[in-house]
Amino acid sequence: METKRTKRGLTKLGNKDTAYPTEYSPSTLEAFTNKHPDNDYFVKFNCPEFTSLCPITGQPDFATLYISYIPDKKLVESKSLKLYLFSFRNHGDFHEDCVNIIMKDIIKLVKPKYIEVWGRFMPRGGISIDPYCNYGKPETEYADMATYRLVNHDLYPEKTDNR
Repeated sequence: METKRTKRGLTKLGNKDTAYPTEYSPSTLEAFTNKHPDNDYFVKFNCPEFTSLCPITGQPDFATLYISYIPDKKLVESKSLKLYLFSFRNHGDFHEDCVNIIMKDIIKLVKPKYIEVWGRFMPRGGISIDPYCNYGKPETEYADMATYRLVNHDLYPEKTDNR
């Protein structure tokens, strides 16, 4: 079956025959043109239903992912992001690997000025793991921003009593 593209080149948005990937699938991600590249602004995705598998035990891991970025010329299309994150459901990787892989795949797709990905994983074995990674475009103010935000990331951690 041939996939229909919208006039913006997107194949997932509006597609009634959505195929849900069962394996890690970065090719699922799609982007569209930013109409406001002259403005700096954050786009934040809150993803409270992220799941992946422990690469050792095969047990499921559950997390809320926070993906925030300052776009440049392209934006991440949200339905494709949902399908991409769904592709981790049967993927075995450590929490730290998952957030770094997600960040790097989005960087490759849209080349943002700045991006950060934070995974707030549910405890397993009495310990929760909350990996955070970020990136700022080299040799710009966003590289300095990335350093600052990384160094100051967890100075004032929010409450975790909702887990």
